[in-house]
Amino acid sequence: MTLFWVASAILILLSSVLIAIPIIRKKANTDDVLRDELNKALYKDRVSELAEETRSGIVDDQQELVNDLKLSLLDDVPNHQSSKARRSITPLAVLLPSIVFVIALSYGMYFKFGASGKVEEWQQVSANLPELSKKLLVPEGAVLSDDEMRDLTLALRTRLYYHPDDSTGWLLLGRIALANRDVITAIGAMKKAYKLKPDDDDVKLGYAQALMLSQEELDQTVARRILGQLVQNDYVDLRVFSLLAFDAYERADYTAAIRYWKVMQRMIGPEDGRYSMLVQSIDNAQQQLATSTASDKSVSVTIAVSDQVNIEPNSALIVSVHSADGSPMPVAAARYPLGSFPRTVVLDDTNSMLQDRKLSSLESLLVRVRLDKDGNVATKQEDWFGESEVVKMGQPVSVTIDRQY
Repeated sequence: MTLFWVASAILILLSSVLIAIPIIRKKANTDDVLRDELNKALYKDRVSELAEETRSGIVDDQQELVNDLKLSLLDDVPNHQSSKARRSITPLAVLLPSIVFVIALSYGMYFKFGASGKVEEWQQVSANLPELSKKLLVPEGAVLSDDEMRDLTLALRTRLYYHPDDSTGWLLLGRIALANRDVITAIGAMKKAYKLKPDDDDVKLGYAQALMLSQEELDQTVARRILGQLVQNDYVDLRVFSLLAFDAYERADYTAAIRYWKVMQRMIGPEDGRYSMLVQSIDNAQQQLATSTASDKSVSVTIAVSDQVNIEPNSALIVSVHSADGSPMPVAAARYPLGSFPRTVVLDDTNSMLQDRKLSSLESLLVRVRLDKDGNVATKQEDWFGESEVVKMGQPVSVTIDRQY
């Protein structure tokens, strides 16, 4: 607030100077003097004209007309008393009330419409940013109230306005948005943090969490790639495997979901209260997997990778089902994060490419698997792939990735 008072005082001082200049520099009112001079000049001119008219015989009594002219001039003499009264008002008598009025009006309008209370509250919230941030950064930490979350958001936005290169600030803002399910803000904040520190594992995890909430398939693909990098970097965080498990389950990749949940079980141990919840999740996924595998309308594909294959960490796994004649156009296809091998995926009618041609309509089929290194399905250069033998619908399929385009 000190800065505000200094700035407002300077502005009022400048306003006062602008008011004072014309008042101080105001010249004495010379209208009366000018009128006297003008009347004298007119009188002399008229007297000269009367003399000329008398010589010409136009005027008979020049003196009478001169007397009338003098009377007229006398009637136009200014009231010196009123002029003196006007001159008795000093510039200071006008200047001081004007300055007082400007000060009263300025501060009165500010206190009425300037939201000074909210400004003070905003500054107090900004000053509490370190304390609020500590609460949010504590793992399994203290739960912030709605008011504290709102204050922390305001303080962070203020700080980030003046310090846009603060990656920690963007990370905190993204976490708050995640807690409030504000997907757009979360993705935007986490993306800024990721650009500032692309190698920070905590930032990577936050960015992946935000992208997983997006409805865009491209965002979710990027999230899977980032999570795959974290797993390969041995970044041990329960949330990484939880996100991967949930994503795999949503995509009906029940084998991968079970594998990730079992990793989480080993990380927390049986004594943890969440262990029983993981057991339920695994049981549910195993039931779904058994149902899918038992159905003659789905294709279960077990994928292995040859030792000669050099896997790029950013690669994506693309599995496609084709008719037995080897047509390049797949009947069904699915895209998965890289994960680990060997692994099993299940494709069914939900993965069909065309509505009028379902996967379940095939009697025989073959499966092609590709490690797409650049994320573009249209390019195949240097991608590794494998192809199965022709099998009947409902039979398990095994594919080994061992060839390169």
